[in-house]
Amino acid sequence: MDTPAKIEADDGEAQNRVSVRDSLFLAATLRTEGAATEEAVRVRNLSAGGMMVDCAMALARGDRIVINLRGIGPIKGRVAWREANRLGISFDEEIDPMLARKRVNSGGGELPHYVRSASGRRPGLRSE
Repeated sequence: MDTPAKIEADDGEAQNRVSVRDSLFLAATLRTEGAATEEAVRVRNLSAGGMMVDCAMALARGDRIVINLRGIGPIKGRVAWREANRLGISFDEEIDPMLARKRVNSGGGELPHYVRSASGRRPGLRSE
């Protein structure tokens, strides 16, 4: 886990980052607020209050965005900083970042029919 680091506030003063960020690689989609088209981005780190993503979109500090993250859904926020193809995003409301780490079938429910075999064993193997 990262230790608290200095970031630039909107008013230009430095402040301490209060949320711990987990480093990870997740796929997400991002669009500007009000736009219909989304682009794929890669999440580098995620916390309750924001994230860093790899993104080729032409966005600038202050742009309003919506990022769609698996397990959480659409999250509104703004671009806090940009450096090359990386963006820092500040969320409008805090999220639970652990929801994005849950497995797709984490509910313990049955697997979809197309994933499991009809007999419960692998096809082509004989039981002796």
